[in-house]
Amino acid sequence: MAEQISDLEAAILGLLYEEPQYGYQLEKTIEGWGMRNWTQIGFSSIYYILKKLEKKELVKAKLEQMEGKPARKVFTITTMGRETMKEKIKDLLSWNKKLISPFDLGLAYMNYLKPSEVVECLENYKESASGRIRFLESSVKTQKELKSPPHMVALFSRPLKQLKNDVEWVEEFITEIKSE
Repeated sequence: MAEQISDLEAAILGLLYEEPQYGYQLEKTIEGWGMRNWTQIGFSSIYYILKKLEKKELVKAKLEQMEGKPARKVFTITTMGRETMKEKIKDLLSWNKKLISPFDLGLAYMNYLKPSEVVECLENYKESASGRIRFLESSVKTQKELKSPPHMVALFSRPLKQLKNDVEWVEEFITEIKSE
């Protein structure tokens, strides 16, 4: 049976699936892929996660000498790491999991605000969402122009669709609040 790994561990392990990389190279790959739009991986956590993966024997590290530069640790996925990653992907794609949103916390306690304050907040939410919608639309267009594989386009088109549905729901909720 494959080792259980967190979503953050899977994010790093997935990058190593394609090719061995060192820590700073992983950071550049994360930036290049726009991964921070769909993962919560911070620069400072990359090395921490690599150590965890190494301890679980899902990756192995080797010091690589560079002429005129200090040696760097290059991480390579192991056979067990590949199997673990495949199982994690199957799990991630198979189950609808509860997403925790701070927005829902605001909804739970919105009764402490005046209706006009709630409407103002929701209008602000729509405004902030519109900027993200523009970004996601631009990203979908760019991915299509680059003839990226469907899964890369989906990383932007899925949250775009979800956000548009969310804004539609907020608009309906604003109407409901105003009618009371």
